[in-house]
Amino acid sequence: MSVQVSEKVEITSQSWLFSVTVPNLSSKDKVFITGSISELGEWDYKRIVALEHDEDSNVWSKSLTIPNASDVFYRYVVCTVNEETNEIAVNQWENHIAPRVIKESMLHPIIDSFGEYGGNIKIIRGWLTSQTLVQLKFFNSPLKLKSRLDGRIVRIKVTPVKLSFGTEPHVEDSSLSADTTEAEAPAGVSVEVATLDNDPVLCCLQPQEQFGREYRPNDTFLVNIYAPNPKGIAYLIDFYAFSRRASVDDPPCHVGYTYVLPNMLRPSEGSLELPVTCNVKHRPLGTVNFEYLIICPMEKNLNNFQVTFAKHWDPSWTGLEVGHRGLGASFKTKEGNAIRENTIASLKKAAASGADMLEFDVQLSKDMIPVIYHDFHVCISMKRKREVDFSEMLELPVKDLTLEHLQKLKVYHLVEGRNHETLFYDEDLEEHQPFPTLEHTLKSLDEHVGFNIELKWTMELKDGTFELNNPFDMNTYVDKVLEVVLKYGSSRRIVFSCFNPDICTMVRYKQNKYPVMFLTIGISEKYPPYRDPRCLSIPAAVQSAISSDILGIVVHTEDLLRDPTQVKLATDAGLVIFCWGDDNNDKNTIKKLKEMGLHAVIYDKLDQYTTKEVKESIFLMEARDSQREIMRLAALDALPVTESSSSVATPCESRSRPYLDLNVRQKLAERSTVTSLESLASSIDIRDDLTDRSLKRNHDIIMNIDKESQVKEQRNSFLGLFPAGDSKTSPKKSRKDDL
Repeated sequence: MSVQVSEKVEITSQSWLFSVTVPNLSSKDKVFITGSISELGEWDYKRIVALEHDEDSNVWSKSLTIPNASDVFYRYVVCTVNEETNEIAVNQWENHIAPRVIKESMLHPIIDSFGEYGGNIKIIRGWLTSQTLVQLKFFNSPLKLKSRLDGRIVRIKVTPVKLSFGTEPHVEDSSLSADTTEAEAPAGVSVEVATLDNDPVLCCLQPQEQFGREYRPNDTFLVNIYAPNPKGIAYLIDFYAFSRRASVDDPPCHVGYTYVLPNMLRPSEGSLELPVTCNVKHRPLGTVNFEYLIICPMEKNLNNFQVTFAKHWDPSWTGLEVGHRGLGASFKTKEGNAIRENTIASLKKAAASGADMLEFDVQLSKDMIPVIYHDFHVCISMKRKREVDFSEMLELPVKDLTLEHLQKLKVYHLVEGRNHETLFYDEDLEEHQPFPTLEHTLKSLDEHVGFNIELKWTMELKDGTFELNNPFDMNTYVDKVLEVVLKYGSSRRIVFSCFNPDICTMVRYKQNKYPVMFLTIGISEKYPPYRDPRCLSIPAAVQSAISSDILGIVVHTEDLLRDPTQVKLATDAGLVIFCWGDDNNDKNTIKKLKEMGLHAVIYDKLDQYTTKEVKESIFLMEARDSQREIMRLAALDALPVTESSSSVATPCESRSRPYLDLNVRQKLAERSTVTSLESLASSIDIRDDLTDRSLKRNHDIIMNIDKESQVKEQRNSFLGLFPAGDSKTSPKKSRKDDL
C-alpha cells in the first residue's frame, strides 16, 4: 500500500492592505499610491493607484495583490483629479531618498502616516503633468492709479475665468461685488500667491485668499495659476483698498478691475500694460503693468516617482570644490588657463585634480542641440583655419549656428576676435575642441563627478538692454536641455543653476529629479545690475528661492565678503549655498569661504588651488565606501548564521549605511570607470573589521566566484540597502510561510 505525499503549494502572492492617514486634505484632493511593482504602477505617474477614503477618519486605504517573491517599495501621493478630463495633477508626494518597503520580516500591514517614515517627515510639491503654470509677476511699481488712491494699500486678486462661446456662456460677475468667492473656478484650476518678503511664510506659495494679497510699494508679488487648458481661460484682476473710514472688521472696497485674455499672451514670457477700470463708474482708473511666465509640461514622459533629489543635500556635503568651466576660464585674463574652457579636456583635467563637481555652461545650437559654451556670441573669419593673419571678424550668436558649423568652422572666442590674437592652436586635439554636446559630456566624464549645469539665458539689464536678443522660446530651450539630462544623467549628482529666476522656476516645475539653484550677482561694483529685483541682492535671491521651492542659491563672493552674515541668512532659510567669482581664485579665500559654511566653492585652476590632500570627488569616495560595504556584507552572508551575521541587515542599520545610487544594481555587473568589485574586494582591510576572522576565511571564496554569480549574490542579499526597488531582483520573502 503506497502512501501519497502531498506537495506543498508555494503561495507566490497575497493580498496586502495599504493604509495611510492624511490630515487636512481639501475636498478636491485624493490620495494615491505608487511603487516598484506593476500592481502599483512601477513609479509611473500615469499608473498610480487611487486609495479609498474612510469617511469617519483621515485614513485612506486599498487592498492590492503583491508578490511574495520580492520586496515591495512604495510611496504615497496627494493629487487633484480634473472632473472633466480625469487627468491627474500631482500636489504633494513623499520624497524620502529610500522609499517605504514591505520586507520579508513584515507579516502584517500597518497604517502609515503621510510623509513620515524612518523618523523623518519629507513631503515635496509636485511637478507639471497635465497642467500648465501661468505666473503673473508684479514688481517695479506696477500700479499707476488716480491720486485719490495715493497712500492707500491695495490688494490684488487674480481669478481665472472660463471662456465659453456656446449657447449658455459662463457669466462672471465677481468684479461687481466685494466678495468674489461665489464665482466658481474652472475645473482643475487653482491659484497660489507669494510675496518676496523677509518673512519666509509670505515667500512660500499659499492659496489665494478671498480678497487677494496686500501689495505694498516695491513689493515683488507672484501669482501662480495652474490650469489644464490655459488657452480657454482669461484672468480677472481685481483691485481692493480699505476705506479711510473703515473699521477693523470691515472688508476692503472693490475699486477696479482689468481682464487678461489668453490671446494677449505669448508662448513663454512677456509683459503687459493694461487699463484699470473703475468698479463704480466703469471709467479708466489708471494702469497696471506686469510680466508673465508660462510653463508647459514636458511632452515626453521622463519623470516618475522612483526618487527625487530636488531638495536633497547630505549634511556631509560641505566645502565642496567645483571646477569653474572645468579647469577654469581661459579667456577672461591674459593669465588664463592653458586648456580651453568648457571642453572635455578641461573638464577631465579638473575631475582628475579632485573636483567634487564640474561647472559648465549650456546653450542651444541653431538645430537645437545642447552644447557647452559660455559666451552668447562667437567670432568667425573667412580665412582658412591655418592662415595666421586676421581679417575682419564677424560676431554671431551661438544660437544662429548649427552644431556642424560650430564644430567644423574656425570659430574664435570674442576676446580672440576683438584683440586679433589667437590663444589656442589645438584644432587637431578632439577633446580640446569647443562646443562639445551636453550628451557627449554626460557620457564622457566619470559619473562619480557631479555636474553644476548652468543654463545660459539672456537677461535684461537695468538700462533696458539685453545680453542676447531674440532668443529661443524659453520652454523649448529648457525642454531640450532637460530631455538630454534626464535620459543620460543616470545616477550622477547634477545641479541646475541660472541667473534668470524664471528659468529656475521653469526647471523646477518641468522635472522632479534634479535640484535647482538660483545664481545671483547681488550688490556688485564689477557687474552692471539686472532689471529684475529678484537679482539685486542675496536676501532677494533667498526669498526668490523659497518662493520657487528650489534647493538653494549660488552667490557672488564679492557680495558675500562684503557681508558674511548673508551665509547664515541662506542656511537659516534651509537653503544650500554655493559661491562663485574671481575672488575665489585664491587658496586663503577658498579656505575662508569653507570656514564660513559654504556648501561649495566654484573657482578656476582647481589643479593649482585645490586644498584637498586626496584628489578625489566626495561622490567617488562615497561610492567606494558603499561598494566596500556590499563586499563586506557579501562575505558575511556566505557564513553560517551566527550572532554577528544574523544581525547585519536590520532595518535600522540599513538606514545608516552609506547611500547607494539607484542604478548600482545594474552597474555592479559592469567594470567601474574608476575601480572594480574585484579591486575593491582586494583593497578591503579585513584586519580592521570587527568580523575580521570571518571575512578572512571567506575572502578567497568571494574572489573565486565568477563575476556574474557574485553580482547575483549581492543583489539577492542586500537589496534592502537600495533606495528604490526592482521586484525582479528582490530577495524571497518568508512571509508566505506564515499564510
